[in-house]
Amino acid sequence: MLDLSRVRCHAAPRPGQGRRAVLRIGNASGFYGDRFAAFEEMLTGGPLDVLTGDYLAELTMLILARDRLKDAALGYARTFLRQAETCLALAAERGVRLVVNAGGLNPAGLAEAVGALAARQGLDLKIGHVLGDDLLDRAAEFGPRPGLLAANAYLGAAGIAACLRGGADVVVTGRVTDAALVAGPAMAHFGWTPDDHDALAGAVVAGHVLECGAQATGGNHSAFREHLGVQADPRPGFPLAEIHADGSCVVTKHPGTGGAVTVDTVTAQLLYETAGPRYAGPDVTARLDSVRLTQQGPDRVRIEGVRGEAPPPTLKVGLNRLAGWRNEVVFVLTGLDIEAKADLVRRQLAAGLAKPPADLRWTLARTDHADADTEETASALLRLTVRDADERAVGRAVGAAAVELGLASYPGFHLTAPPGPGTPYGVFESAYLDAGSVPHTAVLPDGRRLAIAPPALTRAPVPLPAPPLPAPPPDGPTRRAPLGLVAGARSGDKGGDANLGVWVRTEDAWRWLAHTLTEDVLRRLLPETAGLAVERHLLPNLRAVNFTLPGLLGDGVASQARFDPQAKALGEWLRSRHLDIPEALL
Repeated sequence: MLDLSRVRCHAAPRPGQGRRAVLRIGNASGFYGDRFAAFEEMLTGGPLDVLTGDYLAELTMLILARDRLKDAALGYARTFLRQAETCLALAAERGVRLVVNAGGLNPAGLAEAVGALAARQGLDLKIGHVLGDDLLDRAAEFGPRPGLLAANAYLGAAGIAACLRGGADVVVTGRVTDAALVAGPAMAHFGWTPDDHDALAGAVVAGHVLECGAQATGGNHSAFREHLGVQADPRPGFPLAEIHADGSCVVTKHPGTGGAVTVDTVTAQLLYETAGPRYAGPDVTARLDSVRLTQQGPDRVRIEGVRGEAPPPTLKVGLNRLAGWRNEVVFVLTGLDIEAKADLVRRQLAAGLAKPPADLRWTLARTDHADADTEETASALLRLTVRDADERAVGRAVGAAAVELGLASYPGFHLTAPPGPGTPYGVFESAYLDAGSVPHTAVLPDGRRLAIAPPALTRAPVPLPAPPLPAPPPDGPTRRAPLGLVAGARSGDKGGDANLGVWVRTEDAWRWLAHTLTEDVLRRLLPETAGLAVERHLLPNLRAVNFTLPGLLGDGVASQARFDPQAKALGEWLRSRHLDIPEALL
């Protein structure tokens, strides 16, 4: 196969259209299940050159793997195919290229389906796709992994760029990094080589901001009242980036759409699911500590100054496997003696199970209020979660043991829902392979297959020394108050680890935050993290501290190991916690 990964060339221009100085790339999907109408909204809302859609996450790969078990022709995000029924013609009419990772575990199948749809609609569209990430046939290399359903390497952007250089109007990928959906079109358009580290890093940062869709325009933001509460349409619009040849960009959105693009919203997304200042990927390691943000005007934030380094020599491989079966029963405890009622149920259920499941956990949520004026607010929830390798151990046996207590337990006994059968749960694990051992193939619209060589220059990322702390804040009166009165937060998951970013808006607040919110203080504020090897990273340019919480989420979201399995609300819990805050900041 021909290797064109190191050839400097540009995306083929549209008829009558030269190479543009600015490439406008939008996003219309941040996950499998995102707003269905967003593709049409983005195509009709304003000018674009490329529209991307991100459908894949760790849990999504497990869902698609189970689809593929039922039907080998599936394994891709079918939502995109339904969106394409309307949007292919719109994109063709407006000259917008589509780049999506909706191919999941079967990018060739989705590319074929999109091509067939275009033909039925009388559209002359060229479809390219990217292969090589699916490594399930190499399962033995990852050691004993019972129940392994999917093994996918996180490929980079070069395959996407090759498809676009080959004239593709639509590019379908499987598991590439989320940021590759933006970096690939930028590589093709500006002719960057694998050695253009700073430019590539800028595009990766732009891609990271865009990848979660409306999270960059005010969605899921700590200041939601400020960003979403003032428009007639409370739904935030989707973001786009105007990318320049040096990798800098302006993040914005179409005029008249909801939400906002501010330094605050972009900061929140930059901190999402990242860790230290080195953000390593298959194309480049982006230095998050070099990012500079400037508000250029309403809904326009400039990102510049991003430095890049050679990527690591290995690729991350996501491994999804079925690990067993789980079930859940929730008991409602109302009124007085909540703790005694909970103790009675625990003991009764233990006596009623002839063979307890391998893993049995109780959680009591004290949602009850004293002297409550509604029955619901007078009630607490006692949650039983069970797991076992044997479906029978968590199914009817657990449900029957709970239901049999209906007339023989605490006063007011009832459940939130009848017990159901056990459901399978998954485990996400990571492995790493030498990048040269993983095939990366661009399948061009004319059927040619181009082998994408890994970057020749690599560098294993090592921790950077911590930046110096700012000068400590001056002494002054303090007041006990929630952290969220002065700080924003954004949290999420990376396998079994959680990420938690906290930022402030002013230099005075930054001096206080950097000195106050240490690892030990975080453990005290969030007792669930007390036994974890918490890591803290300072990002002075963003006035932010970013924490990694290893192991908080057990075996990942599919294992449902805790109440908030993806740590989505971890930041809001932290913001609700009280500590001594200088009155000058309040």
